Amino acid sequence: MSAPPLVIVDAANVVGSVPDGWWRDRHGAAERLRDRLVGYAERGLPGRPGPVELVLVVEGAAREVESVPGVRVEAASGSGDDRIVELVAAAGDRPVLVVTADRELRRRVGERGAQVTGPRSVRDPEPPADPR
Repeated sequence: MSAPPLVIVDAANVVGSVPDGWWRDRHGAAERLRDRLVGYAERGLPGRPGPVELVLVVEGAAREVESVPGVRVEAASGSGDDRIVELVAAAGDRPVLVVTADRELRRRVGERGAQVTGPRSVRDPEPPADPR
C-alpha cells in the first residue's frame, strides 16, 4: 500500500493569515493550529479526501510545539520556508500539498512538483464532516 498524500502546513503563514492576536502568543497560536489540524488527518482537506499525513512546520517562538497523534511537528532550525522545501524534495514522487499563501514559497515548492493551497483550506472552524 502506498503512503497517503503528504500535507505540509506553513504554520507561520497560516497563523498570520488572521489578525486574531496571534503575535501576543506565537507558541500558543501554533498549538491551536496543530490541534485544529488533527481532524484533517483522517478526513483530508476540502476537495482532497483523506487520510493524509500532516506535517506542521514551525519556526521561531513556536519551535517548542510538540507533535500529537495525527500531526507531526517539524521545528525548522532556520527558515521555515527552507525546511518546507526540504520536506517536499525528500518526498520524491509522493503527492505533496503545501498550505501557504507565501508567493515565493509557492513558487519554490511548485518547481519541485508540490501542489499548493491557501490558508483558508485549514482555517475552517471545523474540519470537514466524516462522510461515513
